[in-house]
Amino acid sequence: MGILKSAPQAPRMNAHCERVIGTIRREVLDHVLILNEAHARQVLATYERHYNEHRPHRARSQLPPATDQQPATVHNLGGSRLLRTRILAGAINEYRYTA
Repeated sequence: MGILKSAPQAPRMNAHCERVIGTIRREVLDHVLILNEAHARQVLATYERHYNEHRPHRARSQLPPATDQQPATVHNLGGSRLLRTRILAGAINEYRYTA
């Protein structure tokens, strides 16, 4: 099977790709200055890890793609701390509770 090319300036021909490209642009590329190809690959790899392991998706009932169940609910918030992990120099933040 050969490569199927989409027509230029026809976003409805490949709506899934256009949606992902728009998400990457809004969440990452609008906030990070890309210096060269190696930097672009590193930024996109970091975002891919975040997208698949942490970011919730509406189509999966707010679960990340790499997870099969919701994280445990924390009922006693007085004894736990909220930790923030900065991704891409703070362009994205991930939050989780610790004991």
